[in-house]
Amino acid sequence: MTHPADFCDALTPFDIDFFCGVPDSLLKDLCAYVDDTFDSQQHIITANEGNSIAMAAGYHLTTGRSAMVYMQNSGLGNAVNPLTSLADPQVYSVPMLLVIGWRAEPGIKDEPQHIKQGAISEEMLKVLDIPYIVLDKSGLKTSELNALLSQMQAHQRPVAILVKKGSFQKYKQLQSLDKPTINTNTRHADLSREQALEVLLDNLPSNALIVSTTGKTSRELFELRQKRKEACADFLTVGAMGHASSIAMGAALGNPDRLIVVVDGDGAMLMHMGALPIIGCHQINNLVHIVLNNACHESVGGQATVADQIDIPMLAKASNYVDCEQVQTAEQINHAIARAMNRLQQQADGACMIEVKVRAGSREDLGRPTSTPIENKTAFMNKAND
Repeated sequence: MTHPADFCDALTPFDIDFFCGVPDSLLKDLCAYVDDTFDSQQHIITANEGNSIAMAAGYHLTTGRSAMVYMQNSGLGNAVNPLTSLADPQVYSVPMLLVIGWRAEPGIKDEPQHIKQGAISEEMLKVLDIPYIVLDKSGLKTSELNALLSQMQAHQRPVAILVKKGSFQKYKQLQSLDKPTINTNTRHADLSREQALEVLLDNLPSNALIVSTTGKTSRELFELRQKRKEACADFLTVGAMGHASSIAMGAALGNPDRLIVVVDGDGAMLMHMGALPIIGCHQINNLVHIVLNNACHESVGGQATVADQIDIPMLAKASNYVDCEQVQTAEQINHAIARAMNRLQQQADGACMIEVKVRAGSREDLGRPTSTPIENKTAFMNKAND
């Protein structure tokens, strides 16, 4: 295995001193080291992977130096456009190092949303004409890295490292006061995410159609249904991070007589925030958008988002959502859902936004959905047609 410090030290001769990306569980130890070692102007957690490629390009344009961009291999989809239309040698020819967590590499069991991406990750890099090497448990081969980065500089092009599971040694992040792993404003919220979900289930009508975001939110929702001995007919968006709200918008347009509730996360909402004005400007009165905000990417290591530094209800209001509020307690959630139900009965024009401040953290024994994605889709469609 490779220690994150040794990896970053190996980048120094190539003047790589700027880091940006979207966190991944396979890279969490590297990301933690980078966050501790470099200041807030040198390390930026971006909203999505395409943002990271563009940011790395901008950094190169003013410094002449290269950036390291990190992501999960699923993020390659978000990055394809700026890689091909901005950074490619046939366009602006921008050198950068992509460090990509290789989820579901062939032969390694993983979650269903990663299987296809894992199988085609190498082929994608080849099609994109991005030279790459593979990092695994045997450790970093400095000669291979130097050759790769020399190619990056000589040809002014993106290059990549595919990182297999267990490639980096464990690194315990320092809990410094100025750079907490999990933002401070949500640490003392009244409810955990799972508790907030239970309150929502207690207050939503049984025929509501729920679309839940990727990560632990969908896992907790599935287990809550099991605990309550209820069939899970909610649409669990196990992949496609950031798109749950658009899925819900499509569902609301397709079934205007049913209440559609999207349970979003702060990191997911930020990833594709352009969905907000599209939802808001189409006056969808049967859509309730709930954002569970713990101000971190909890499912991949707890790295901070900027969601505790912005006003989410005001963002929604500016995007033409009709009713927008922030809540924190079970009682406040009760009242917010009651107001949303009243709006639905009055057929008020427009979606509403409820931001729920929650604590970070989840049960250690939290499982994963035992139903397949196809089974989940079928159950949701059956409920939608009841």
